[in-house]
Amino acid sequence: MLTGAGATALALGSPLLSKTALSAGAPDAQMKAVLDELAAFEAPPIEKQSPFNARNNPTLASAVMGLLAKQGKPAVEMVGDVSHQLIPRPEGDILARIYRPKGNGPFPVLVYFHGGGWVIANLDTYDASCRALTNAANCIVVSVAYRQAPEYKFPAAVEDAYAATQWVLSNTATIKGDPKRVAVGGESAGGNLAAVTCLMARDRKGRMPVHQMLIYPVTNYAFDTPSYRENANAKPLNQAMLKWFWGYYLRNEADGQNPYASPLRANLRGLPSATVITAEIDPLRSEGQAYAQRLREAGCSVRATNYPGVTHEFFGAGAVIDKAKQAVNEAAAELRARFAGKTVQ
Repeated sequence: MLTGAGATALALGSPLLSKTALSAGAPDAQMKAVLDELAAFEAPPIEKQSPFNARNNPTLASAVMGLLAKQGKPAVEMVGDVSHQLIPRPEGDILARIYRPKGNGPFPVLVYFHGGGWVIANLDTYDASCRALTNAANCIVVSVAYRQAPEYKFPAAVEDAYAATQWVLSNTATIKGDPKRVAVGGESAGGNLAAVTCLMARDRKGRMPVHQMLIYPVTNYAFDTPSYRENANAKPLNQAMLKWFWGYYLRNEADGQNPYASPLRANLRGLPSATVITAEIDPLRSEGQAYAQRLREAGCSVRATNYPGVTHEFFGAGAVIDKAKQAVNEAAAELRARFAGKTVQ
């Protein structure tokens, strides 16, 4: 298991060794500027609010937008085009936002799940990540609006994620995609859903994505890791918030033992290659690193990198944080390689 302040960022299961290593410390200057902008909103702590109110809280994305406005920079990164698609399900249609790069295709596809602890956030909150990945990986990104708790508790989000992925794999041509080049990915709770989608595809004998892109994924219903202790009061995500999220997501304590809620507890054999990106100042760092190690032990090729001096949610802030741009480029390079049937060298 990769834990502790001295752990290095390993490209697990491949000849790669990332030069980005974990070093204990405060947020770097660019990350601090975003956190200061977020603090200026003076929003009540999420764990003190109802889900309805928490969904209207400012986010790190709000802070990035504020900084961009002050710097006179464009608010969004342009892509080829953006459209929407309803994915049919007996339980109700699932809305997906489709980002396409410039060109005619067919393009590879990334089915993407946003973060927010399965309770808050939406497609807009993670728009920047999807736009950046569309351009950097030259792929279609299908961002899925899965059902959220507490209105829809576990396993509703998981079932939506799996159904959306299987729909994309079976209907890729309708969105100008290539059915042989479909990956899944997500951030935080969305990283959890991407990982579990692969588990479900294996267990249900569905079509398997070619790769899983896991950005600081939630992988275990437990609060006892080194990074939980080190970052118990971190911003924008802390231990109290994570307990709040889990409390609304699960139907009962037993659900937390289910590998479709806690994939770190699953048998991980037979899964596709993975990119796992974690942040130093994040309660989820240790379990993301542990999941990367478990995947490697199960025979999967894994590239795992921890970024120092940044926090949870940094990935979508590439417009103002250089390390976020670096992380997006790293994830995109791995996606391009896997779409081409190769391993990054």
